[in-house]
Amino acid sequence: MSNKILRFPTAEAAAEACGDRILQLLDAARVARGIATLAVSGGSTPRLMFQSMTRREFDWAGVELFWVDERMVPPTDGQSNYRMTREALLDAIHLPATSIHRIEGELSPEEAARQYRAAITQVFGLRGADLPVFDVIQRGMGPDMHTASLFPGEPLILNQTDIAGSVWVPKMGQHRVTLLPGVLERARHTLCLVSGADKATGLRDVLKEPIDTMLRPSQIASADMEWFVDELACASL
Repeated sequence: MSNKILRFPTAEAAAEACGDRILQLLDAARVARGIATLAVSGGSTPRLMFQSMTRREFDWAGVELFWVDERMVPPTDGQSNYRMTREALLDAIHLPATSIHRIEGELSPEEAARQYRAAITQVFGLRGADLPVFDVIQRGMGPDMHTASLFPGEPLILNQTDIAGSVWVPKMGQHRVTLLPGVLERARHTLCLVSGADKATGLRDVLKEPIDTMLRPSQIASADMEWFVDELACASL
């Protein structure tokens, strides 16, 4: 597993650096292909990242925004990844509604996944069994080494053909919709933002242990993987 590990003294510093790198990559993608595609994750550290991005002078024209995963809650719910992104980022930047492609958590999991697959297919102009190639996917990692909403033992970890699917997360008692490994692995750039002492053991195992994505889903990798980690998460490396 080839990784670029970037260490920072605090979660804030890691988040800010990750945000700056995303903007750099989006700008390069836009120059190369006319548009730039980004999928983001939820959580407290991405909130810091989004807040730092609003302080940068960046032209968001041509950026198509998606989510890595979402909980099955309305967009106004406190658990909604979309709501967090809207509050921390979208309310402060100029991105047309037509370029914001949220997972509709207020629907049934199956219908939300179906509509999300359709939206991605349309934006990327996919045909047949094609999978999208995102310019940038920003992921996180849980203490249990899950990423996106792919938790250890989840059967969809073996799914290499579908764009997105609905999952039931027993430990959370919750349905979610998530991008699937075939998409995560095809991203041109993957930026993993990880902070906190509770992630230290998991991060060590993900980076040092043999690849077993069913046991350690955060080992699902693209060709270009960059880890933005704070000192607490690095403690066991």
